Amino acid sequence: MSVSPTEERNPHTVYIDQLPTLDMLRLINAEDRKVAPAVAAVLPEVAAAVELAVAALRSGRRMHYFGAGTSGRMAVLDAAELHPTFGVGYERVVAHIAGGLSALHTAAEGAEDDVELGAAAAAGLGPGDVAVGATASGTTPYVAGALRAARAAGASTVLVSANPAAPLADLADVHIAVDTGPEAITGSTRMKAGTAQKLVLNALSTAVMVRLGRTYSNLMTDMVASNSKLRDRQVRMLAQATGLPVPACTAALAEAGGDSKVALVALLAQTPVAEARRALEQTDGVVHAALVEIRGR
Repeated sequence: MSVSPTEERNPHTVYIDQLPTLDMLRLINAEDRKVAPAVAAVLPEVAAAVELAVAALRSGRRMHYFGAGTSGRMAVLDAAELHPTFGVGYERVVAHIAGGLSALHTAAEGAEDDVELGAAAAAGLGPGDVAVGATASGTTPYVAGALRAARAAGASTVLVSANPAAPLADLADVHIAVDTGPEAITGSTRMKAGTAQKLVLNALSTAVMVRLGRTYSNLMTDMVASNSKLRDRQVRMLAQATGLPVPACTAALAEAGGDSKVALVALLAQTPVAEARRALEQTDGVVHAALVEIRGR
């Protein structure tokens, strides 16, 4: 029986329980510093997953996350934040966690062993969709059931693990294996493996949104301004992107009915709001393409 690297004993932390608090924290931090380089090593695989997801979402299909425990919680968090940050519909990027949403705050460890539960969660997938399974060990039965069902339905599959030799890799078109090694506390994958899952999923989804034109430069153009802080951010974004004073940006945003992307194109192209809106509709909402469209007329 193969053992995931996350289950191995870490020789650097054997005496962690005998250390003063500050030294203990330094030891944990030293292990944490290994995570980002491990993620950097698998960026080509992350890029391949981005391409699959971009193709899916651009064609009107969906991306689904599947995970249990810490991995599932990271997946739910990532999917939940895409709507307010990038304006993508909740139904376009969907997260499934073993045990249901109650598993976000109450452990449902037994659910991760249920292959059929994973298969049922993936029942709605079809050709053109992308299924992303997140499991530190690369062995979780719930994720296995989801990926197997997704593949059978014609969806593309991605596995995000902390195990280069993950048994579930055979079910994935792309395996993102972040080799974070043994945890500071043996088997506690909420630590380095969980941090790696967070970094990978954040990078994956953010790159997808950028590729889909949900930003202009490094500014959020499609955020949902549901409170005063975010409405202020809309105006600040317009000022940063155009160099125009805040009153002018505020007026343009109001004229655009609160649509910051329409206001941005109108300001950058010095064109009426209606023209900016038409150009965005004709270019799938990509600001650079809309500007080219307007200037080419």
